[in-house]
Formats: sequence, structure tokens, C-alpha cells
Amino acid sequence: MGTVSLRRVYEPSPEGTFRILVDRIWPRGVSKEKAGVDLWLKEAGPSTELRKWFGHDPERFDEFGRRYREELKGSEALQQLKEAVKEHEKVDLVYSAHDEEHNQAVVLREVLGTGG
Repeated sequence: MGTVSLRRVYEPSPEGTFRILVDRIWPRGVSKEKAGVDLWLKEAGPSTELRKWFGHDPERFDEFGRRYREELKGSEALQQLKEAVKEHEKVDLVYSAHDEEHNQAVVLREVLGTGG
């Protein structure tokens, strides 16, 4: 299984890293070329309702994580994510949130059980 790292979409990844965007909405102000995304798994991102409820409030992060894990259970997007991690040695889960500690990519990496 590959190593999974987290990176803002605005930051480049090391050479040979497979980049997976895990936001439902394309990041503002970033062209597809500049983002350098290999796979966009929109459905891996939290639902619009959950995302709006969370509002990137660190105090809501634990509850966000719990609800998000529920959304992910049995999802096709999670299966696709697991397959991509198996296929590639280095994977970056990329996201557009400013907060690097309280976002869906953090939860996804925990769900995958990988670190990097």
C-alpha cells in the first residue's frame, strides 16, 4: 500500500506522486493545469449539507469527522480511493481548505489507515 500525504491543491507534490482531489467543488482560482490533479474524486468529499454545517469550525471537527465517516461507509468513492492508494506508491490527497488540520483529507487519511 502506498504512502498517503496531505497537501493543499495550491502546493506542488513531489515528482512521481499521484494527486487526488477530494473536494466536491473545484478550488477557486486554480486551473486544471496548475492543480496537476491525476484524479478528482468529487464524491469522496463531504456532502454539501455537511460541509456547510461544519464551516471549517475547528470546534466542530470531531463531530464533522464522525458524520463524514458515516457518509463514506460503503461509498464507491471510498473504494476508488482505496484502489488508487494500492496502485500508487505515493499519493497526495489534495484539498483547498486553508486549515491544514481540520479538513476532510485528514479524516480520509485516518479512514484509509495510512500516514505519510
